Amino acid sequence: MSHYNYDRLSAQDASFLVFESPNVPMHIAATQIYRPGPLINEAGGVDFKAIKHNIESVLHLIPRYRQKLKWIPLANMPVWVDDRDFNLEYHVRHTSLPQPGNMDQLKQLSARIMSLQLDRARPLWEMWVVEGLAEGGFAMVSKMHHCMLDGESGADLAQILMSPDPKHSPPTDAPKFIPRPVPTATDLVRDEAIRRATMPFQALRSFQNFSRETADLREEVEIRFKALAKLAGYVVKGSSETPMNGTLGPHRRCDWLTMPLADVKLVRRALGCTVNDIVLAIVTGAVRDFLTRRLVRLDDVDFRVSAPVSVRRDEDKGHMGNKVSSWIVQLPVAESDPLRRLEIIHEMTEELKSSQQALGVEMMMAVAELTPGVLLSLGARAASGPINMIVTNVPGPQFPLYMMGNELLESFPQVPLLENTGLGVALFSYNGSLCWGFNADYELLPDLDSFRKGVQTAFDELSKAAGIHPGEADVHQLHKEPKSS
Repeated sequence: MSHYNYDRLSAQDASFLVFESPNVPMHIAATQIYRPGPLINEAGGVDFKAIKHNIESVLHLIPRYRQKLKWIPLANMPVWVDDRDFNLEYHVRHTSLPQPGNMDQLKQLSARIMSLQLDRARPLWEMWVVEGLAEGGFAMVSKMHHCMLDGESGADLAQILMSPDPKHSPPTDAPKFIPRPVPTATDLVRDEAIRRATMPFQALRSFQNFSRETADLREEVEIRFKALAKLAGYVVKGSSETPMNGTLGPHRRCDWLTMPLADVKLVRRALGCTVNDIVLAIVTGAVRDFLTRRLVRLDDVDFRVSAPVSVRRDEDKGHMGNKVSSWIVQLPVAESDPLRRLEIIHEMTEELKSSQQALGVEMMMAVAELTPGVLLSLGARAASGPINMIVTNVPGPQFPLYMMGNELLESFPQVPLLENTGLGVALFSYNGSLCWGFNADYELLPDLDSFRKGVQTAFDELSKAAGIHPGEADVHQLHKEPKSS
């Protein structure tokens, strides 16, 4: 390697840059609410300087936070290079709600931050420290471009920025940042030409490794091509148009709610399914309620959601970037019985597991690694649907985390909207709670609060149908659940 250094984005990471447009920003976000603690001063303000120092002290563990994009000429493919002009002041920001700030005001602020596209000339992240909450605590709104990380690596990142130790200890000084030399345009073009010339050999080597590691090569190839063919079928026959779908505007609405994770798992055990099945059944009930109020004929609706599936291996843990495929699930919104809806969804997810549908997206992204950048756009858009909504569920730590002694109470994720999808649903389980975050187009879903209420109602209906009453779950039993649930 030459005297310079850089990291090439994977095809999947680069696809999130392809998706992006002024009205379709492709960053993921989270609004985190903290209990009052050592960072709150006597006047009720937040020690912003201490928070900034704390973030600075761990930046050496998150190299992407001090890197920006550079593009390979002609190939139009991005790489990460160190930002020699990195300025933490730009990325960590301080604001306040008009005291006493309430949750509606925090949601409006989160939506405004979610609406603004990140500056591609800088490292692609921001953190907003928000004081002025009525209960005396503070919030942090974090957003990072999806090309940097997926939900699971985002959960790992949270544990770098925070600690399970409630003791307030000052951060240590970070190692001095020495940026690596940045390659010139000529360097990048030369390296890309060499990479392209060796692609056939890389593909052959990958196939040989795949053949050696596969017990039945013919069966494995057949499974993968069937998965790809099914994905292609979804692309040819589009999903139904609904009031949730349409041209996106520049503005967003945010909302959220929490459920006791123990209650959700109690229903899961009673009905013999997975937590993801329960989540999809709840979303189905809420979508059914939403479409009914919009006077949609449900019998004719083919409503599809993309449910991201992590393909992150043990050796990928702790690394940023995207290691995710997805299922396309047709929600039974015409079914009125909550138990029957769950039964249909459980049958579908079991079939998706056995047919390994997620391999379709994985194969498409693998092929995209070997294609020119101009073809990446076609592959990325085909891999995304067409769908009506994204529903993503990320498991988090089941113990409290602390920001310099201030306990994290709740963390509400926000998933970006794709073209034509007016609502995205993201979930994050943390310390006994299931935190739901809703990100919606401002014009398409002016009644987002009704959808949020519909989610709670759908869970209550499912619990009642299962013979479960809220609060019955033993919280201590929660930690005995197998991780795969």
